[in-house]
Parts: sequence; C-alpha cells; structure tokens
Amino acid sequence: MMKLKFLFDQRALAMMLLKNWEYDEDRLDLMDQFRISANAVYPFRCNGQLQLLRFAPVSEKKEKNIQAEIDFIKYLINENYPAHIPIQSKEGKDLILNSTPWGDYYACVFKGVKGKKSIDYIVDDNTAVAFGQKLGLLHRLSSKYYVTKKERWSHQNVFNWIEQELMILTNEDGALNELSELKKEFSAIPIGRNNYGIIHYDFEPDNIFYDVESKSCSVIDFDDAMYHWYVMDIERSLNSFEVEMKKSDFVKIKKNFLEGYKSIYSINKQDFNKINLFKRFANLYGYTRIKRSINESWQNEPDWMINLRKKLEYQLDFIGSSFNP
Repeated sequence: MMKLKFLFDQRALAMMLLKNWEYDEDRLDLMDQFRISANAVYPFRCNGQLQLLRFAPVSEKKEKNIQAEIDFIKYLINENYPAHIPIQSKEGKDLILNSTPWGDYYACVFKGVKGKKSIDYIVDDNTAVAFGQKLGLLHRLSSKYYVTKKERWSHQNVFNWIEQELMILTNEDGALNELSELKKEFSAIPIGRNNYGIIHYDFEPDNIFYDVESKSCSVIDFDDAMYHWYVMDIERSLNSFEVEMKKSDFVKIKKNFLEGYKSIYSINKQDFNKINLFKRFANLYGYTRIKRSINESWQNEPDWMINLRKKLEYQLDFIGSSFNP
C-alpha cells in the first residue's frame, strides 16, 4: 500500500491525469466510487464503457515494473486470457508520466470487465473449480512467457526492498531475523520454468470478477505481479478464501479450487509442501509495506487517518508476533 499521506480522495489530480485519455464528461459521477490502497483507482466511462484510471506518485512505483506488468497483460490477452485490457492515451501510450502540482505521477487506464467481485459466488463448487482453472491457466501461460522488453521484479528484488526498508526503521530485529531465515530457506528451493515465473500475487475474490450470464470470470489488478514460485499464488488465493468464509466451507472450496487448478497445470509437490514458508514471505512483505506506509506521522491528523493507523498497527502487532526476536 502507499504511504498514508496519499490515501485520500485526489479528485482534482485524477481529473488532471484523466485528460490524457478520452472520457464521457457526463458520467464523471462514477469517480465517487474511487478506491485507494497500492494505487488510486477512479472509475469513469468512455463511449458508455466502464474504464479505470489508475495512478500513483513516482516515489511509490517503478516505471519498469508498471510497463512490465502491462506487457505481460498484453501477452495474456493475446493468448485469450480474460484479463483487463490496457487502454492507450490520446498520444498512444500505455503508461504516462505526468508532472502535476502534487508531484510527478504514473498513470494508466484499463477497460472494465463484466460481472461482479467473486466473493458472492466463491462458495459455489463450480465457480471454485473455475477460479482454480483460471489460476492454473495463468501459470501455464506464464511458464511460456519470454520477456522481450521490461522485466518485472522478482522475489529476490522483494527481499532486497524489504531489507532496505527495514534498515531505515528502528527496533526491527525480529523482522530482520525473519528476513534472514526466509532468504536461506528460499535459496534452497529449485527454480525451473515449470514451477517459477510471473505470478499475480493478489489472485483473490476482490480481483476475480464473475459474470453470471456467461458463467465466466475475468482477472484484474496485476499491480503486485512478480517472478516467484507458482505456489506463492496458490497460497495467497487459499489464504484469501479462508479469511472470507467459514472453516467448513473453506475445506470444500480448497478441494475444488485445487482440483480446478490441477486440471490445467500441475502443482509442484515439493513446493506445495512448503506452503507455510510462502505464507511467511507474504506476512513479512505485508508487514514491511504497512510499516513503510505509517512510518510518517503529523500533528492534528484527520480522523480517517487516525482510525486507519490504529487498524494497521493492530495488523502489525499480529504479524510481528510470529517473528523470532
């Protein structure tokens, strides 16, 4: 997620960036449905079609990562994978760098997808299988993907970023020890084209849209994509399902999801047996992102910031309790 100081409605900035694309001036009310976390996302319409403006300050993102994300999505679309389509600006660019009164920002636009967020449908056996199949297909296509332009960052780059951020902070011995242990553990896991490649990393109900009429689903938000073992994606998906439902429902959904996945792509058993190790990676990565987000503080903070900070600090305490001191 971005730093707290960026997590508020930036409508004037959004409008300034949006002018780089075509849009319907009479449907800007959709921008009221904005959301901000790792990026600011503002919905709008162009020729009646739903589109999404996504932007973030340059201090929060790397240009090569965003471009590599877009390149990978284009590859998936060319392979008929149901991902959201990048929309070029008036100047024919997938990604723009715009200087604004609020600083320099990266911005891009994606076409909206059909359906609704899948959390309302995930308890259905058939949809759980379908979601597993979509992740399996993603990994099968990833295993055949050859980078020709920008290269997305990897788990090793994430480790380096975590270390860099933790060294800036104080009293993070537990997190640094966890980082050291994870580096050692992951260095022993074999890497091959069949078990390692670009993953989504956030393949969860919020990013899987299910269309009831066509009984199909589409995948959005590849912003967290990275080179990693494919089991990392499986762990993140299962974790998100487990959080959203009762334990009795989760057992059934897990079984159907994995069956769907394996019907498209095989799961490396050795990697899957280390699934708790992948969960530790996610915990440390999430911990560091939150720490970075709330590290700055100001006098007379608005209520929304105070309340959000408290929630995030609670998450930090929960995750941090699992680290060895």
